[in-house]
Amino acid sequence: MNSFRFPFDPELLTTFMAIAQAGRISAAAKNLNISQPSATAHLQKLEEELRAQLFERSVNGVTLTSAGEKLLDHARKIHGLLEEAASQVSESKVIRGHLTVAASTTIATHILPAYLVEFRKRYPHIQFSLEIANTEEVLKKIRTRQTPLGLVEGHARSSAARLEPFIDDEIVLVTSPQSSITARKASDLKGQVLLMREQGSGTRAVIERALKKADLRQKDFSECIDIGSSEAIKSAVIAGLGIAFVSRSSIQNELALGKLVVVPLTDLKISRTFYWALPSGGPIGPAAEFHRFVNQRKGL
Repeated sequence: MNSFRFPFDPELLTTFMAIAQAGRISAAAKNLNISQPSATAHLQKLEEELRAQLFERSVNGVTLTSAGEKLLDHARKIHGLLEEAASQVSESKVIRGHLTVAASTTIATHILPAYLVEFRKRYPHIQFSLEIANTEEVLKKIRTRQTPLGLVEGHARSSAARLEPFIDDEIVLVTSPQSSITARKASDLKGQVLLMREQGSGTRAVIERALKKADLRQKDFSECIDIGSSEAIKSAVIAGLGIAFVSRSSIQNELALGKLVVVPLTDLKISRTFYWALPSGGPIGPAAEFHRFVNQRKGL
């Protein structure tokens, strides 16, 4: 009987998935805590083993080829099966405790739920609480140690909290399908009613910086209305109250149902990064377990 062996070193698959997620070999190497030459060597070895090119290289990073897309699909399935196997056969001590995570509205509403479902399956003995607040409030909770772990929007800084990139997001301009707006450039928005999140919101901070860069100020709009939640802003736009910049991840249902329309602007692209807000010494206990668990599944 022939002895069993993998067709290639499983570590190569780990590097491949990290590169596919990061879009750059250098970023993937950093996430894996290995050198960039090592990550490049892993990728080259995998491509040699499979006799297929997995990425197209450019100055902007790497993109998956059709072969790479197929491999990524299988890699995700393999990753899930191994996680399930580890969960079922592990003889390690059951992790118990209570975990409170504070997250800004968009993340708590549209990003975290899928991770929470999987986390609860893996760690049924950890009790979980989710607190929703704006970015400044979340950072305050971390600074004062009210909560051990946070997720925030924008680029706020805090002396007593360490910010670590989580995932990227895009902010887009939306209006109701009945709107007659024909904007193509940022300057075309002058005179419109703009709906904004309240002061302290990470989303608002990112939008204000982008508008300033596009030479737009609040005085350029006929009115700027502060609204305290993203859901309320979407409802107000649908009702025809005004236009708004919102996270694309928060409007998938409304776009599918034709309740909102994205207005592309040729000279204004707003991207941002969601961040972990970590205590200066790093998370411990259930918080550390959740932080590790989610980071392993980003983009999967």
